[in-house]
Amino acid sequence: MAKPSSTDRTLIVGRHPVREALDREPEHIERVYLQQGGRGLGVFRRAARGAGVPVQDVPAQRLTKVAGQVRHQGVVAFRTPLPLYTLESMLAAVAPSLDAVRQDKPLLLVLDRIEDPRNFGALVRTAVAAGVSGVLISARRMAPLSAVMIKASAGTATRLPIARTEDLASALEQLKERGYWVLGAAAETGAAAWNVDWRRPTALVIGSEAAGLEHRIARACDTLVSIPMPGDAESLNVSVAAGILLFAAVRDRRSSGV
Repeated sequence: MAKPSSTDRTLIVGRHPVREALDREPEHIERVYLQQGGRGLGVFRRAARGAGVPVQDVPAQRLTKVAGQVRHQGVVAFRTPLPLYTLESMLAAVAPSLDAVRQDKPLLLVLDRIEDPRNFGALVRTAVAAGVSGVLISARRMAPLSAVMIKASAGTATRLPIARTEDLASALEQLKERGYWVLGAAAETGAAAWNVDWRRPTALVIGSEAAGLEHRIARACDTLVSIPMPGDAESLNVSVAAGILLFAAVRDRRSSGV
């Protein structure tokens, strides 16, 4: 498998994300900052020390400076760089051959131009909850793997491989060649989500918050899928829409034993 590239050093901010990191990947945590005099922080001190992670008590002002605009809740952790995979290395990690793809029927999430890091984090958290095997993101106009994104994911961003591509349309063609059925989420056109057969290797493509799928990305999909909305609402938040579609897939796949 090709070695994944890395982003800059990763900052994990907030109680839930830091606890997630200490519980699941303490070997990647370099150190933890705790707010001096902060309440309810003993659990973080014990978890960090138990894992051999250095702990430092710092003034609240320093935590605020380190965390920036992210609400720190008295806890900040410094992680080794979060891996960012190539398309090839992510696909190899998920299912290394066409036979493996056909047998395992992976579910992938593809994100194009998700600019709000909170939406990015929420999408990844939903993907983890739905059992998605990997996430592919576009390099253009995409929110970074930042502390805001990680906190919005409730720390789950480290649980599955995330790959980035410079040419998403070409990457979708590669997915099809690898045996994946590529579904593009569309607000007004496409088959109703409940009428789609999700029981196959599937890559669900979600477009930007404002504009949805670009025309060339929509053309690269095998088909489009939509969410019927009988109520008086023009659209759904992108992470809500993705959640509905992913769990439609979960329902279909669970019923058939996938």
